Amino acid sequence: MEPSVAVIIAALDERDTIDAALDAATGAPMVREVIVADGGSTDGTLARVEERSSRDPRIRLIHNPHRHQSAGLNMAARVTDSDLLIRLDAHTAYADDYIERSISAWRPGRAVGGPMRAAGTEPWPEAIANAMHDPLAVGPAPYRHASAVQEVDTVYLGAFERSAFLATGGYRRFPSGTVEDADFYHRWKVAGRKVEVHPDIRSTYHPRRSWSSLWRQYRRYGEGKAEMLWVNGRLPSPRALGPAALTVGLAVGVGVSVVAWRPALVVVAAPWLVALAIVGTRAPTRRWRTAAAAGTMHLAYGLGTWIGAVRGRPTVTAPGMDDSDGPGSPG
Repeated sequence: MEPSVAVIIAALDERDTIDAALDAATGAPMVREVIVADGGSTDGTLARVEERSSRDPRIRLIHNPHRHQSAGLNMAARVTDSDLLIRLDAHTAYADDYIERSISAWRPGRAVGGPMRAAGTEPWPEAIANAMHDPLAVGPAPYRHASAVQEVDTVYLGAFERSAFLATGGYRRFPSGTVEDADFYHRWKVAGRKVEVHPDIRSTYHPRRSWSSLWRQYRRYGEGKAEMLWVNGRLPSPRALGPAALTVGLAVGVGVSVVAWRPALVVVAAPWLVALAIVGTRAPTRRWRTAAAAGTMHLAYGLGTWIGAVRGRPTVTAPGMDDSDGPGSPG
């Protein structure tokens, strides 16, 4: 018997992109309902969702008083009774068969999703997308680079059984506002379930549009990984510690250069600079900007990891998973 399917979307000021996400969700006839949890949009998103729901009764709008994405997704999962949840993000473009392939790949006891592929046309988004495709910039994680079906630590977005999602405790909210996916799939695997990446589940992520926003994003990613280490006692992969080690090495190089041996920083930084040059050389476009994007990712992530480590054990919650949150009244 085919599972009943619900698409869940957390939204906050997504006027320019929400229609594309709703098109992807409602274009699949096997989708039973599409639940949009809005965190208090003020840009016209609510009007767009309400207009779409008036034409397609499968679309349901609920209010997320917590505002955060993790809470919205948890609330959306709680108000449906469909068997299978497929998560969509309003800032991502989806292949026409995204929903169908997600359903086809899914099996009870596992979560499935596609690789995180990025694309951009403006200078910084294009450069960031180039960097996100290079293992020297973002590491060799299979969920980014997989060309065959395989078990992984995490996937981008994902499709999973609702009952197992609730049993796992849903998404948790960390102070950094990141790593909810990595933390969820970590707990999913600890419970004995599987996570698989399927390259034919295709979507395209739209990167940040400026250097400063990229820096803030990756600093928060680093903080989130430190928070995960505090809370779970381990990381999904030791690869996350690489940028932290890099920042320490560079700091030591600066110190030694100042007090003892002037060339120390050059010696320490040389392998990293060579790696960035390779990233830039391999990029199809925006080569020097791509190298700069990769370096920004490394330094921001490494600094964020140390900030999160020094800050100490964070308070982690699962907003939207408690009955006191209510049934999710219309936005």
